[in-house]
Amino acid sequence: MFDFAVFGSLFLTLFVIMDPPGITPIFLALTSGRPVKVQRRMAWQAVCVAFGVIAVFGICGQQILDYLHVSVPALMIAGGLLLLLIALDLLTGKTDEPKQTKDVNVALVPLGMPLLAGPGAIVSVILAVQKADGAAGQVSVWAAIIAMHVVLWITMRYSLVIIRVIKDGGVVLVTRLAGMMLSAIAVQQIINGVLQVVQGA
Repeated sequence: MFDFAVFGSLFLTLFVIMDPPGITPIFLALTSGRPVKVQRRMAWQAVCVAFGVIAVFGICGQQILDYLHVSVPALMIAGGLLLLLIALDLLTGKTDEPKQTKDVNVALVPLGMPLLAGPGAIVSVILAVQKADGAAGQVSVWAAIIAMHVVLWITMRYSLVIIRVIKDGGVVLVTRLAGMMLSAIAVQQIINGVLQVVQGA
């Protein structure tokens, strides 16, 4: 009742797309300055939001996209633009201003979606669910999704130790580096969406 090939394939795909090591500096940058308890709660909330979004699209993703007349490339481009706005804030230091961010739950946007539950992860899950054969295939797919989110939570939960080591100056450096990485991810996502539009034309 379990297909290890399906599990391994989807888990590795999601690991590359959702990138737990790469999300660590972005998580630290977006949650810096908040109490440790709040940061831990945000890590949990971000994973729950990502899992909720992934689960919904895994169950009825294609129907949702068809009903809204939204193509996968359009979803990729929109997600890329949203990420680019967040990246620019990180690069310009706007997220360093407590007044602007203290009441904003970054665990929902951009962490939960579109950083974790982005177009790439959503599309991968939709395809995996559609291709899964029988109960064994479905169980393997959902086990891979759950395992990936457990890894994400552990990574973000224990990345908070890094903040205590690098102090405020290190957080600023991490914030700028996260902004650079996030902007590159965003631009690449937009390029991929545009290429799919051109190839499909």
